[in-house]
Amino acid sequence: MMDHVLEKFHGAQAISECLVVVNSKFAENFRQWAASTTVSQWPISIVEDGSTTPENALGAIGDILFTIRQRHIVDDLLVIAGDNLFTHHLSGFVAFGEKKDEALVGIYDVGDLEAIKKYNNIRTDATGRIVYFEEKPQVPLSTRTGIALYYFPARHLHLFEKYVAEGNNPDQPGRFIQWLYKIQPVYTWEVPGKWLDVGSKETLEAAEKLFSV
Repeated sequence: MMDHVLEKFHGAQAISECLVVVNSKFAENFRQWAASTTVSQWPISIVEDGSTTPENALGAIGDILFTIRQRHIVDDLLVIAGDNLFTHHLSGFVAFGEKKDEALVGIYDVGDLEAIKKYNNIRTDATGRIVYFEEKPQVPLSTRTGIALYYFPARHLHLFEKYVAEGNNPDQPGRFIQWLYKIQPVYTWEVPGKWLDVGSKETLEAAEKLFSV
């Protein structure tokens, strides 16, 4: 699956390195993958976050902050959840993030209000800037959702420290966006083609059918 994600960003010249954040239980498996894959155009580093169980996991936002600290990241940051699958190329996302020089979120229309309840709800103004964002909405207002595909300018990275220090939920990266758009401009980019979240057995089976055609 990681090979699939890397392939979708081929040609994105702004990317200089690929950091894969994993828990300690599966770290060796990912090291073997990183040593054997021929897909990546960039150096791959496995960042082990030290977690061994769901109880001591850092959470998705916690992992981002952990990586920023451990790797002393001071550059723009592209963040992609490993359970995303795409049918179309995504180098345009990076190019748009660089041009906008603001936080950027990939968005997708799932076409189903009920499905939105397990994701997030999003509204934008005429420029594509987020004006409303709600994680796990009980009463969705639209079928558009922000997915775990993000671009953060270097000047925004300190905000991960601020978010966690304030005691906010360190899991579910959409919660960071829900907090961020109220204090900084956050823009959107329409993901082309089909997007699949393969974080459940059902969606994984749907993905296998789609990509086996």
